[in-house]
Amino acid sequence: MQHDRFGGPEVLKEVRVPDPVAGPGETLVEVEAAGVNFGDIKEIAGELTEGPYARKGPLPHIPGMEVVGRTGDGRRVVGYIRQGGYATKAVVAERDLAALPQEVGAGAALALLVQGLTAWHLLRSVARVRPGESVVVHAAAGGTGSLAVQLAREFGAGRVIAAASTAEKRALALELGADVAIDGEADGYRQRVLDANHGQPVDIILDAVGGPVLDAAVGALGFLGRLVTYGSSSRQAAAAIPPTRLAVENITVGGFWLTPLIARDGAGGKALEELLDLTARNRLRPPGGSEYPLARARDAHEDLLGRRTKGKLVLRP
Repeated sequence: MQHDRFGGPEVLKEVRVPDPVAGPGETLVEVEAAGVNFGDIKEIAGELTEGPYARKGPLPHIPGMEVVGRTGDGRRVVGYIRQGGYATKAVVAERDLAALPQEVGAGAALALLVQGLTAWHLLRSVARVRPGESVVVHAAAGGTGSLAVQLAREFGAGRVIAAASTAEKRALALELGADVAIDGEADGYRQRVLDANHGQPVDIILDAVGGPVLDAAVGALGFLGRLVTYGSSSRQAAAAIPPTRLAVENITVGGFWLTPLIARDGAGGKALEELLDLTARNRLRPPGGSEYPLARARDAHEDLLGRRTKGKLVLRP
């Protein structure tokens, strides 16, 4: 699936192109499944064309950052790529590949790349969660949020509060281990969070919504609280936060984006190994999402934009 102009899901087209060729340090993978991410939507919209981590190069482009498949020597692998995953074959750098345990299915493995690694680093590397702390997870039924709920519990959080937009999504978050689930809308946000945390402000908030929700979330942080922003699905700007407010209230607002980290360190390593091991031992359950034939990638993007999805979206060649 390729796009030769920028725009919405409608610009994706099914085409036939020559097989990609692996260079030094790379491996050709026969794709069993490809993952769908908000980053793919931003790419085809032309929102990732500038900066040091832009997906550069002339159009047409093949989107897609995650694949599961087989290498020529028979290894079953999961791998991260900058682009090219929406295809029957893809080239992946060896440092961005990991062997896939037989206990871990394709959809679960794909959820552990962008979403799983993001959730791991949000909690471990940025928020630095400590045992007993309270954690609020926005978009808690989504790909990253559903894993962050479980990892917060695994890492020793004292109270995990899930925020989601529908009753169905809140029910899923409770099944995954959240102590309580609340409506994530901005109006009345602070009071709902306080009520969910026994009347107390919270220690950590993980936000992928942005806009008015982020503004409201800052007001729910307690002493030395940390808010980490890692997306803006609302596509609305948040208000500026004066540095003096951060100092006076002793709070921290930070950000995280996985792409620069992978560019520096690769997708493999400790974090992915831990995620795969937790999943193989059923300590971590990436919730299944919808699967689409590769040719219906447009539908997957439209459903993701419409917030009609939960769990990991997967394309099957």
